[in-house]
Amino acid sequence: MLHIEVLGPLDVRVHGVSVVPTAGKPRQLLALLAQHAGRIVPVPTLVDELWGDDVPRSVSTTMQTYVLQLRRKIGGALAAAAGETGAGPGLDSKDVLSTCYGGYRLAAPERPSDAARFEQLAAQGATALEAGDARRAAAVLGRALELWQGDPLADVPVGRVLAMEVLALTEARARARELRIEADLRLGRHAALVGELRVLTAREPLHEGHCAQLMLALSRSGHPWRALEAFQRLRAALRDELGVEPSPRLQALHQQILTGAAEHELPVAYERFAS
Repeated sequence: MLHIEVLGPLDVRVHGVSVVPTAGKPRQLLALLAQHAGRIVPVPTLVDELWGDDVPRSVSTTMQTYVLQLRRKIGGALAAAAGETGAGPGLDSKDVLSTCYGGYRLAAPERPSDAARFEQLAAQGATALEAGDARRAAAVLGRALELWQGDPLADVPVGRVLAMEVLALTEARARARELRIEADLRLGRHAALVGELRVLTAREPLHEGHCAQLMLALSRSGHPWRALEAFQRLRAALRDELGVEPSPRLQALHQQILTGAAEHELPVAYERFAS
């Protein structure tokens, strides 16, 4: 009945009908409730998200107005579904978006949200990699990453609360991608990874994890000199931006490539290099 997607533009549907409002703050409110579907979100948390330190005097009335707008959208979707099926009265909008002691609660979706499915698959993939099953890890982590349709809550204005949740989702995506690349490296897919890793290192020139994986991919695909060039680019960026040298682990990898030890491997589920 209820469908929630947050890994990209916000998509909340009731019986297939979108209930996402066009106005910014009601959309923001729905996004936070959807992120915590099935749980009560306290009013102070909602107020902090919507207004931060600039809370209006009419905050209670305004919040109730936004909730009413959401319930109208939900009620319209329920009515449309009832009209199509000819069913009698069933759930109403207050069952889907309920007022609870101290807050509001959006009902849990029948099927887990895309974020919940991503979290489950990412955990399964990480476990498989730790167990040495790189093939399963690559497949499961690949499925997890395919759930993403863009930046999380890409079309929602975010305040302090959602900003932290968006950051957590973004970090989880980056970690899953890093582990999937590690699994692919272990499967010998070195040449196929070079393009993706070049893009990642260009986007995050101080990220040692991406650089290490690019160096491995280049070295193992027969281009050790390019791996050394990648190291030098990172080294120059770290010196210019932070005034530091690459970590000892990355310097050790650089030395292995210099000496032709092309079969070195990163540990399973290695910790992300400091950036």
